[in-house]
Amino acid sequence: MSRIHEALKKAEEERAMLQPNPRVEMPPILDTPEMPTGGVAAGVARAIPGMATGFESLMARSREVLWHPDPKKMLFFSSEEHASGMEEFRTLRSRLYQVREKQPLSKILVTSALPKEGKSFTTANLGQVIVRQHGRRALLIDADLRNPQLHNHLGAEIGPGLGDYLREEADEYSIVQRGPMENLFLIPAGRVASNPAELLSNGRLKMLLHRLEPLFDWIIIDSPPAVPVSDAAMMANFCDGVLMVVRSNSTPVDAARRAKAEFAGRNIIGVVLNGITSEQSPYMQYYYSAYPTNVRTEDKN
Repeated sequence: MSRIHEALKKAEEERAMLQPNPRVEMPPILDTPEMPTGGVAAGVARAIPGMATGFESLMARSREVLWHPDPKKMLFFSSEEHASGMEEFRTLRSRLYQVREKQPLSKILVTSALPKEGKSFTTANLGQVIVRQHGRRALLIDADLRNPQLHNHLGAEIGPGLGDYLREEADEYSIVQRGPMENLFLIPAGRVASNPAELLSNGRLKMLLHRLEPLFDWIIIDSPPAVPVSDAAMMANFCDGVLMVVRSNSTPVDAARRAKAEFAGRNIIGVVLNGITSEQSPYMQYYYSAYPTNVRTEDKN
């Protein structure tokens, strides 16, 4: 009888394993950093009926803010299609996609050797030109916790932002802003920090990027200048590539070399030459060395 009992028990266990468990629930993508990145996780989420994707959760819980972008600096918020600098940013976008065909590239750190060379301007307009393509999503992050400028260019609110998240005073939903341009998102710097290097290296930035990466095609981080402080070099460890901004007839050669040395061993994907005149580039030519790009602009932040 014991053998019959064991056989019946085994059959019952097998039937139980084949039956679905109605109480199993999948958490939203944004709360599961162990899920795969690159859009795969979001696709899995959409296949589960009744479950919000990570992006849907972000849309529902992030803040919609009425931005007031500076029309002289934010090139793609106007209806004009051929303003000075627009075509250069389109070319920069194309070059980045060419690099992406050869290597993983979704998180870009934008930096410069010194202040006032145009890194925030480059970050903001690169995000705008990316979302001009149908269905593309871009997240801009102001990680310059010493002298944030990105929110000023976009006419956005400065907080709550990254600094508040790093201090564990805000969650990842509440620091994300949505403005008037579809699929363009912003994490501002938040309250200026007295210890930015320590905050940026406490592990929460890396965790934030890991959680948000599946939701966006590109994450573009505006960092402090590389020569005066160590923040940018440290954050480069969390990114796929570094884009350097150099200002024409302004950035000292020695400073540019020092900035490059700060990123030794990191992936410098290109250099943006900022502030050249139409006389200096009459045919909108570009300099390339491993995909550096020359962007003709006049902004210093």
